[in-house]
Amino acid sequence: MTLPIGHSCLALLFATTLANAGTLSIDNASDWGGGHGSYPASNAIDGSTDWSSRWAASPQPANLELDLGAVKSISSVGIAWGRGDERTHTFEIRTRADNSVSTWDKVYSGTSSGSTDGFETYDFSRIDAQWVRIKVFSNSAGTEWTNITEVEIYDDSSSSGGHDLDASKAPSGNFDLLDWYLSIPIDEGDGYASSVKENALAASYEDEFFYTGSDGGMVFYTPVKGVTTSSGTKYVRTELREMLRRGDTSNSTSGKANNWAFSSIASSEQSDFGGIDGSLKATLAVNHVTTTSSNQEQVGRLVIGQIHASSNEPIRLYYHKLPGNSNGAVYFAHETSKSDGGNETWYNLVGNMVNSSGDLSSTSNPSSGIALNEEFSYDITVDGDSLIVTLSQGSTQLAKKTVNMSGSGYDDADNYMYFKAGIYLQDNSSDDDDYAKVTFYELTNTHNNYSH
Repeated sequence: MTLPIGHSCLALLFATTLANAGTLSIDNASDWGGGHGSYPASNAIDGSTDWSSRWAASPQPANLELDLGAVKSISSVGIAWGRGDERTHTFEIRTRADNSVSTWDKVYSGTSSGSTDGFETYDFSRIDAQWVRIKVFSNSAGTEWTNITEVEIYDDSSSSGGHDLDASKAPSGNFDLLDWYLSIPIDEGDGYASSVKENALAASYEDEFFYTGSDGGMVFYTPVKGVTTSSGTKYVRTELREMLRRGDTSNSTSGKANNWAFSSIASSEQSDFGGIDGSLKATLAVNHVTTTSSNQEQVGRLVIGQIHASSNEPIRLYYHKLPGNSNGAVYFAHETSKSDGGNETWYNLVGNMVNSSGDLSSTSNPSSGIALNEEFSYDITVDGDSLIVTLSQGSTQLAKKTVNMSGSGYDDADNYMYFKAGIYLQDNSSDDDDYAKVTFYELTNTHNNYSH
């Protein structure tokens, strides 16, 4: 297998979001003339992304200047463009730390996506600055007016949430990966996705799909266009698959030794498995979702955690944010075993996006949802017939749901289980160069009768 190119090129190719950025206070906003009297520069830092509370200026180029009040280390800027879901904007970002000099450092130049009126985040190399200037040259609508509803400035050094992570190390330097293997969406020669086995993964493996972010987090990147893991799979993934024998690659992914079972199986069968019951706990931030498809069932949707069985999936945990919505919903599907009919029941955790059959029941912005780059945690636990799913932020529990699996058909020793974590993209209708990106800050998998 030929390994893909190093991830250093991502700063240029995909620098549109920042994992879990720390938002800095902005003291003042001003413009360089041309501002609309009813829509002053101060509207860009008033905490509202409403159209009625925007900064508006004409003609172009238009300049918005932001003062942090003191020199601070910054690494990205978030802009909510007025009519950002209808038009693109060509712009640059410049900074300076000393007001006595006339020169500004250009840190970013590009074009907005044109697919959302929520925040888009633009990354650049860390720089010390007190003043940030956004200069807008043109928009695709051809008007002379520039409209920005809100601006945020970020410092990712404060964003690790207290996680002890080292950005100079590969993911295996921060996370125990010896009982996982990785699927990446490049062809290994047979037309299907490549697998990075446990020992190689734990030996400082990185590529452009899987790497350490600037804050030390473990980054998963998945493009819409890429090879899948099998002929029966419609979607691309960059995803870890649990392997309980910890680096013993002589053991197959199938069977019992590398996998686990529910304690609802006969006690006489339990010692054959690598573990019994279990918990998958993760802290993460979704940094980017697809935006270019009109298919609302697919666009902005990805699976961030699973229990996969030899026969169907006891749980798939989804994050789903539609273009134009500032927040994403989190929900999950529970699927019975094929022997029990393979039926699915769906449950909302934050937002009311799906009904029990999995159809979209609401496309409105979930006010209780989770925004891009916002850190949250999930805990998927199986205790016998109980599937317990908990969603939280810090010490605050956002949602908890327990599913009784006594009738789901997983109480026999023919069903083996394994956790999966990362990105299983659920969109194959967006543009080929669209993508999803997620950063994990914590990931642990534990089981009864299993130890490292």
